[in-house]
Amino acid sequence: MDCWKGPVSHSWIYPTVIICANGFFTTMRPSESFLTPYLTGPDKNLTIEEVTNQILPVWTYSYLALLFPVFLLTDYVRYKPVLLLQGTSLIVTWLLLLFAHGVVAMQVVEFFYGMVTATEVAYYAYIYSVVSTQHYQRVTSYCRSVTLVAATVAAVLGQLLVSLANVSYFYLNAMTLASVSLAFLCAFFLPMPRRSMFFHRKDAPEPLPGPDKGLPAAAAPRPPSCPEERSPDAAAGGPSPQPQAGNARPQGHMLSVLLQLATDLRDCYGSRKLLYWSLWWALATAGFNQVVNYVQVLWDLRAPSHSSAVYNGAVEAIATFLGSATSMAVGYVKVNWDLSGELALGIFSALDAGSLLLMHFTDNIWACYAGYLAFKACYMLLITIATFQIAVNLSMERYALMFGFNNFVALVIQTILTVVVVDSRGLGLDISTQFLIYGSYFTVITGIFLIRSVYTIISIKCRNTSVAAESTAP
Repeated sequence: MDCWKGPVSHSWIYPTVIICANGFFTTMRPSESFLTPYLTGPDKNLTIEEVTNQILPVWTYSYLALLFPVFLLTDYVRYKPVLLLQGTSLIVTWLLLLFAHGVVAMQVVEFFYGMVTATEVAYYAYIYSVVSTQHYQRVTSYCRSVTLVAATVAAVLGQLLVSLANVSYFYLNAMTLASVSLAFLCAFFLPMPRRSMFFHRKDAPEPLPGPDKGLPAAAAPRPPSCPEERSPDAAAGGPSPQPQAGNARPQGHMLSVLLQLATDLRDCYGSRKLLYWSLWWALATAGFNQVVNYVQVLWDLRAPSHSSAVYNGAVEAIATFLGSATSMAVGYVKVNWDLSGELALGIFSALDAGSLLLMHFTDNIWACYAGYLAFKACYMLLITIATFQIAVNLSMERYALMFGFNNFVALVIQTILTVVVVDSRGLGLDISTQFLIYGSYFTVITGIFLIRSVYTIISIKCRNTSVAAESTAP
């Protein structure tokens, strides 16, 4: 709102508090861990096949269709309008979940939820457009931490209300609606940024820390749920400045920005190291998103919610904690990732594959829960390493661009998996067989990167041997 023009709105504290409040209430969704039991229970009375093969796939298609245009729109309109759009989409999603019925209505829910996930980029990109570079590390920490706290609190609260107070899933969804409505109100009080990363760049960007001062805060390792946590300012060696909007027609300016983005993508993927890390990122993220999207259906098969105690919220809370812990642990591990990185990708991808195969072959719900916890912890560990390896030599704009493009490729792969494996117009496989496919998929990823790692290690050893031999030669 433009009425907030006072000095407080120009400090870094005010926008940080408001965006963190927005992030907290957006992520504070206690009903989310119990979506499948709610849809298949007496409130909606849908079958497990309708949920799996007709409703949930719509989210993937919606997300894919909206991701690229929303990515560009977010930067073009300078974030705040997209945060308002996200809030509106969340409110519509939960109003429909509460009061609409039938397969078509739930497919509309998934469409709007695809809009929600596509607009998440605005939350992480907004704050860098309204604070100066010396505050990046602090605001990055706040914005990321508040979403982790909210996700954990929501999962624990939902579990306690279901297990101890016997609260129905309907009222959990009503609580979620109240929370996302508060997030929408918070977005109104955000100051409107004057700049953005690509379309509204500053004429004189602030200097960023040089190589001897380490990475900027926004380049710190983080899980994939933080898309485009990047500053609008250019780092040394980054893309050339874009033409200013006032110096060219809007159409010409937009075309020049798009051409610059394409050039930057070509340059980034010209690095073989970045190409292989990005390949793992896209392949693994596609599988991860697919597992997270359908794991509640598998749990409901192993322990039907109408006749068994449901502990989805507790499991999600523990998974969030383990994911955060493994991500933080990466910062304290001293490893030559150039030598051992691809080996780590292969080994931990093998653990992911084993966890998914365990979830397929076991009928025990506790083994299923344990497999999911191991799977998510391994993925979060690896995606943090991949994030750092990709970000370490890139400017902020190029990192954001690669992050977005890698996620787009992952979404394309996920869409192919959905169409072939899940959708009723494809194979329409049952949920247990789907997890066999996902386990096999991660087995293929394991093979690719174990072979690649052996080749890399042997090549480096041979090179070192040759250099040693030349140095000792008379």
